[in-house]
Amino acid sequence: MTPQPAPVTFEHLRDGLGIGIPEPRLSWHTDTPAPQEAYELEIDRDGRIHRTGRIAAGTRHLVPWPTTALSSRARAHVRVRTWHGPEAPSPWSAPSTVEAGLLEPADWHARPVGAPWKENPDSDRRPARVRRDFTLTKTVARARLYITAHGLFEAEINGRRVGNDALGPGWTVYGQRLRYYTYDVTRHLTDGPNTIGAWLGDGWYRGRIGFDGGTRNNYGTDQSLIAQLEITHTDGTTTMIPTDATWQAASGPILTTGLYEGETYDARLNDASWSTPRHATAGWQPVAVHHRDPHTLTAPQGPPVRCTQEIPPRTITRTDDGRYLLDFGQNLVGRLRITATGKRGARITMRHAEVLQNGELATRPLREAVSTDTLILDGTPLTWEPRFTLHGFRYAEITGWSGELTPDHVTARVYHTDMRRTGWFECSDEQINRLHENVLWSMRGNFVDLPTDCPQRDERLGWTGDIQVFAPTASFLYDCAGMLDSWLTDVAAEQLPDGTIPWYVPVIPGGPQWTPIQPGAAWGDVATLTPWVLYQRFGDLELLRRHFPMARAWVDLQTRLAGPGRLWNSGRQLGDWLDPAAPPDDPAATRTDRYLVATAYFAHSARHLARSAAELGESDTARTYDLLADEIARAFRGRYLLASGRMTSDSATAYAIALVFDLLDTDEQREQAGNRLAELVDENDAKIMTGFVGTPLICDALTDTGHIDAAYRLLTQTECPSWLYTVTMGATTIWERWDSMRPDGTLNPGGMTSFNHYALGAVADWLHRVVAGIRATRPGYRTIEFRPRPGAGLTWARARHTTPHGDAAIAWELSAGVLSVEVTVPAGCTGIVHLPDRPAVAVGPGRHELSDQVSDERAA
Repeated sequence: MTPQPAPVTFEHLRDGLGIGIPEPRLSWHTDTPAPQEAYELEIDRDGRIHRTGRIAAGTRHLVPWPTTALSSRARAHVRVRTWHGPEAPSPWSAPSTVEAGLLEPADWHARPVGAPWKENPDSDRRPARVRRDFTLTKTVARARLYITAHGLFEAEINGRRVGNDALGPGWTVYGQRLRYYTYDVTRHLTDGPNTIGAWLGDGWYRGRIGFDGGTRNNYGTDQSLIAQLEITHTDGTTTMIPTDATWQAASGPILTTGLYEGETYDARLNDASWSTPRHATAGWQPVAVHHRDPHTLTAPQGPPVRCTQEIPPRTITRTDDGRYLLDFGQNLVGRLRITATGKRGARITMRHAEVLQNGELATRPLREAVSTDTLILDGTPLTWEPRFTLHGFRYAEITGWSGELTPDHVTARVYHTDMRRTGWFECSDEQINRLHENVLWSMRGNFVDLPTDCPQRDERLGWTGDIQVFAPTASFLYDCAGMLDSWLTDVAAEQLPDGTIPWYVPVIPGGPQWTPIQPGAAWGDVATLTPWVLYQRFGDLELLRRHFPMARAWVDLQTRLAGPGRLWNSGRQLGDWLDPAAPPDDPAATRTDRYLVATAYFAHSARHLARSAAELGESDTARTYDLLADEIARAFRGRYLLASGRMTSDSATAYAIALVFDLLDTDEQREQAGNRLAELVDENDAKIMTGFVGTPLICDALTDTGHIDAAYRLLTQTECPSWLYTVTMGATTIWERWDSMRPDGTLNPGGMTSFNHYALGAVADWLHRVVAGIRATRPGYRTIEFRPRPGAGLTWARARHTTPHGDAAIAWELSAGVLSVEVTVPAGCTGIVHLPDRPAVAVGPGRHELSDQVSDERAA
């Protein structure tokens, strides 16, 4: 019997509640290798059943909505059954529920409400709590809370927390897009008196953001809740409780809170009944009511930030002066939860840092991010965790603790966007495995509502260049399509009319001059390259279509800047940022001509824009940009390729970018470039010679030109600078600089010294595609290339990826000169298996075992 399909999912969301798309696309998969021949969908809308009938198609990923569009608040139950041969159809899948959020501006009646008192806008401000009592006289059938804030919020109803997410509503281009969430709060309500309330925090909206301690009030000065509680009763009537002038506000027990600063909480000032009808309202004042254009309110496109893991301390050390130093064994992003007791008024202070120096927290790399949480006790046992801050840390120092601190008193709670894990990799070398884990942890720490550069210091910005190089790795490890689609929407919102892409998004409005908005290669190319990567990995053509205008405007800008000569050799460029040869105080002073990098990226973006246009069916546009890319490539060779076959910048990045971006037009040129690149690797004793631009490319450039042995030497080098040097130094995340910590244990003296930056971890994509040997060759992994390429003495490797169609996997082992390979192809997909000394083999869905005798050199 055909297995039952998995429940239907909607768009790139894990939950269909509050969806912002009236015609959400549907996806499902079945645990059978047999190809799907047909399917039938059933849509139940309040008892009105719509069935599509049997549709002969193998499609099951992002299938168009098959009936009339959802209106605001409309709900439907969806299930699917499939045919995989002549036998009867599968059982129906378990029903999935999709429910529209508030799709029209007119649906919103809520106004932003917050504290009525005057505050000093240039200092730390005590957050408010807001609340409202109401009485229900009719039985509740269902209730929804639509909620967002100017700042951050956590809602409660009748003393119970609503939801389990954190730092809502996240950071978007607030003036154009403010995300709201939808919660099912039916079970929070009771007959008779009820109370709804919310904690508020500054967050990104009016808290300090940016370098040099950051600037405040970047999006506004009010700290406000925007909420609309809608209750449907069993008799069909509705009750609405929007935020308006009937709400009240009061200061809460949080004295100060900030993303950089940390949080101070005075438990003596908390009344646990504040969000219940039993609470006395003395001291509460009528709220101040502010304004929000409801046209700017938007539903989420991806999952929220949540706690995804708890880690106990590995060691706890008491110092001679009574402090406790905790090592959690892993550099992470999150906050501490402690269970403490002590005298009323006693202070417990928690400081955080990524590394130690001389046995103490190394806080200099944090710059002006204080990263300190303080709990003031009320004399009773208390379990507490900050609400509106996050820290990047492996180590914590706790002072003011009464008695002995033991592991059951404290845990580190890990927070990031709650994406579904989709990628795994292992091999026979434990150091390489640790490197891969470091990449994974850096992604987790920096995918906190948006893709940031670092999670710990006074920065934490959505730098476009970092994610541009890391997107291939990210999209293997996690289902980040929804999150990055949302962020790319913000990139388009911040794009200037001339096509300029800011270096980081969201832009800090009116920020200081260290962040001028100007065109920059590799960073601005996120507009063309990242949508393409997401399309290739997730097979979403509409995502590519939505971002195509942004990509085209960027390439058109590059075309104007380069002029008829097609060389982009003007303006400020970051080039091969953080080349290890660059001095600590000038990370853009690299071995590679920054305008060589700019012109190469211009060609690469033009080529990818042409490919995007072709996929979208715009053949004339595709030809136009293909011709443009050809012209740029010719100009690149004319300016940067010497007659000898060497580049004008005789650097690893120059050869790698010319090879991987396909800017050389003859086999001889490619062979010369590959040979010279391999020579440079040998001359430098296989130590890293590349920065942000060259590092993701160099192993592929070597592999593609027959020098995979040199790529493996780079991978397995342990001296500084190298990937495994950081592993030998005890790193558990990827560092910003190759030498963020020097071999003697001292820190790099530069002002930019982060121990959690994912960009240089982009090599993990090569681990997946080359070392393990699994690669998508058609969008959404409809065709998968399996090509293991052993080296460096590895005896086995394996990787698994959850594609849009199910799990694809490869496991290979090299023993006694025989390479044994097992591959798994998901239903509806085709695998092409390449073994070293035999023709490629096409395989269908299911599990397949193959083997091949390999040369002594490969077996070594």
